[in-house]
Amino acid sequence: MEYMTESVDRSPGHIQGVPKQVSISFCKQCQRYFQPPASWVQCALESRELLALCLKKIKAPLSKVRLVDAGFVWTEPHSKRLKVKLTIQKEVMNGAILQQVFVVDYVVQSQMCGDCHRVEAKDFWKAVIQVRQKTLHKKTFYYLEQLILKYGMHQNTLRIKEIHDGLDFYYSSKQHAQKMVEFLQGTVPCRYVVNLNVTYIGHICSLVTSAIHLIDPNTLQVADIDGNTFWSHPFNSLCHPKQLEEFIVMECSIVRDLKRSAGAGIISKKHTLGEVWIQKTSEMNTDKQYFCRTHLGHLLNPGDLVLGFDLANCNLNDEHVNKMNSDRVPDVVLIKKSYDRTKRQRRRNWKLKELARDREDMDTDDERQYQDFLEDLEEDEAIRKNVNIYRDSTVPVESDTDDEGAPRISLAEMLEDLHISQDATGEEGASMMS
Repeated sequence: MEYMTESVDRSPGHIQGVPKQVSISFCKQCQRYFQPPASWVQCALESRELLALCLKKIKAPLSKVRLVDAGFVWTEPHSKRLKVKLTIQKEVMNGAILQQVFVVDYVVQSQMCGDCHRVEAKDFWKAVIQVRQKTLHKKTFYYLEQLILKYGMHQNTLRIKEIHDGLDFYYSSKQHAQKMVEFLQGTVPCRYVVNLNVTYIGHICSLVTSAIHLIDPNTLQVADIDGNTFWSHPFNSLCHPKQLEEFIVMECSIVRDLKRSAGAGIISKKHTLGEVWIQKTSEMNTDKQYFCRTHLGHLLNPGDLVLGFDLANCNLNDEHVNKMNSDRVPDVVLIKKSYDRTKRQRRRNWKLKELARDREDMDTDDERQYQDFLEDLEEDEAIRKNVNIYRDSTVPVESDTDDEGAPRISLAEMLEDLHISQDATGEEGASMMS
């Protein structure tokens, strides 16, 4: 068999239908090459993978000849050119084999891949957790935000978006989203729907950690309800925070040696049972007063202000309450002692960090609820033990209590603000906290 060999040909035109110049798409953002019909692959320069990708671009014309050898010809790394030297053979007349060696020039064209387009548009996510709470207050979300910051659960989020009834967390992988779901389950009573990538936080009562904490103001009996029990036997709140009314304490006495029936359960050691006569501050021009028992006996004195629910004049549309003996439904349930908010804000020498998130402007009601949450932290050590509290150096140091007796957080419980910033991947960069 006779071979005829031609030298390397760099002239324009085609050799056996093989084009001399071909374009190839490259994404600069992720350093990947386009592989038809719809994938992007990462290949090192002069690698076998990149050579295979280049040869696929001329697969049709190569099918008509025999490819003997292929290899890269060196080019400047920033030349936006790839050169591949091909050695091909083709049978010609009388059984003779024609062998040719030539170079195909690949022009590297910049093209942003779909994934990078979504990153640029802040829409590159494969899983989203939509946290919702069906209540009229946001204090649970404020507490949840602090837990997320304390344990660094925000570090793998691409974006956090706040809406009127919850938060949306966007992730680049379902594994990161699943870790957040597991964290939420161990933090607050919640249930979720996996196939929709949605997590719902349901109705929350009283102090919320990983359970719902309840107290009977008539006996000081306490009970904890975990998430599984709550979702198996859900119940609603009779009142919401916006229905709180202000009362002034007229008389207060401590209840001692209360006789409790067998099986009374666990009794709170943090509270003191008291009996009070109170009057609404909005009805001071009348002689109408209310009597009730309260778990705040250790805090109240005549002349103090206290917030509570007026059940006597409230429309309680609840099937369980309707079945109760009216003598067992108190006229008023007191919730918390009230202090001068302006003074508390002025003397507050600590602050919290916040998640960086897309949010609407905070309205007046949001600000009020946030102040409620800050006061809850000051008044309840059980809540703030899971929150990182930072010293605010702009506020002068005063004693831990004021002349009004409002509880304050001690300096020993505060951290120094080190201004640590992290981006969504946990590396140093754009701050996810503010």
